[in-house]
Amino acid sequence: MITLLVLEIRPPHDTRSLLHGLAALWPSYLAYVLAFLLIEQVRANHHIMFDHIRSADRVVLFLNTVLLMDVAFLPFAASVLAETFRDGHGQLTAVVLFGAAFELLAILFNVVWWHVRRDRRLLTATIDSAGVAAISRRFLLALVWLAIGTLLGALLPVLGLVVIAAFILYYWLPIAGEIPAAKRRRHRGHPT
Repeated sequence: MITLLVLEIRPPHDTRSLLHGLAALWPSYLAYVLAFLLIEQVRANHHIMFDHIRSADRVVLFLNTVLLMDVAFLPFAASVLAETFRDGHGQLTAVVLFGAAFELLAILFNVVWWHVRRDRRLLTATIDSAGVAAISRRFLLALVWLAIGTLLGALLPVLGLVVIAAFILYYWLPIAGEIPAAKRRRHRGHPT
């Protein structure tokens, strides 16, 4: 799905001044990079979260469906963001829409994690309480961080976008407990 993001970047119509036309597409490039990295972050966190889920009940399946529906909306939000920065109008609304789409993802991650954490039978035995707490803290931080970026975007669009973009850098840092013990042993060359 993230490959669809690049389809939102339309080539310039006037090829006589192609270099200028390509340079004028900078908002599309920026929206593409931000959305791509944030979506990949969602994919990585989704993978890590489901590594710790032994079995998914109907609640998890439904919430996951809504989460994936929101992910499918992200190329549209990125396209709107790029268009407003290209036109010079509507950035405030576009940054709020972009941030809100990611804030909804953070809410859904927290709800899924809260549900499986509360009902420990849904979690694998490879995650201890410290790992559960570490992932919970990270998901809560995402909730707050993206909310702040979105709210700042409602006041100062560029600042809101910078805060949301800074989230990418932080969130790729690994945290203790997010990789199940069995996988850590395999990666170190120990048998499972």
